[in-house]
Amino acid sequence: MTVDLSNYDIRGYHPGRGPVVRLFWYVCNAVLFASWLLPVSGPKRRLLRLFGASVGAGVVIKPRVNIKYPWHLRIGKHCWIGEGSWIDNLVDVTMGDNVCISQGAYLLTGNHDYKDPHFGLMRSPITLDDGSWVGAFAVVCPGAHLARNSIVTVGSVLRGETAPDGIYSGNPATRVREREIVG
Repeated sequence: MTVDLSNYDIRGYHPGRGPVVRLFWYVCNAVLFASWLLPVSGPKRRLLRLFGASVGAGVVIKPRVNIKYPWHLRIGKHCWIGEGSWIDNLVDVTMGDNVCISQGAYLLTGNHDYKDPHFGLMRSPITLDDGSWVGAFAVVCPGAHLARNSIVTVGSVLRGETAPDGIYSGNPATRVREREIVG
């Protein structure tokens, strides 16, 4: 048996909004989020809320951020979303307070079933607890959970769950040491 993409099957997935709302979001995302045209965070926070995201106070959103569906996004207070990061949220992405997503990071909540000849879509939410940090160009895979104050380092790939205060590195990301916050 081989994969037959002509029979692609998303198994009943619905993105949560109709085609008109999605189209309007795609245009807003392309013009205001995924570009340099709006370098300040305030209007971006308001626009995300308008499209159904929950966004806490003091959230910083840098230029060239790409967000698939804001209605599947929950952001706590005082979070940073770095330049060129991509939140590919087919289902919920939840960020606690003081979470940092560094530049170029990629959070993806969906993938395809490699065993399925119809290339079926699989989805699983991502949770980033208070104080967690996704390093630059790191990838956070479907179903991942970053525990309180844990870090996924630059270029790492997180496929599972971290422990609180752990620093994780590599592909797949494994615990390399304890995070110590001095101050």
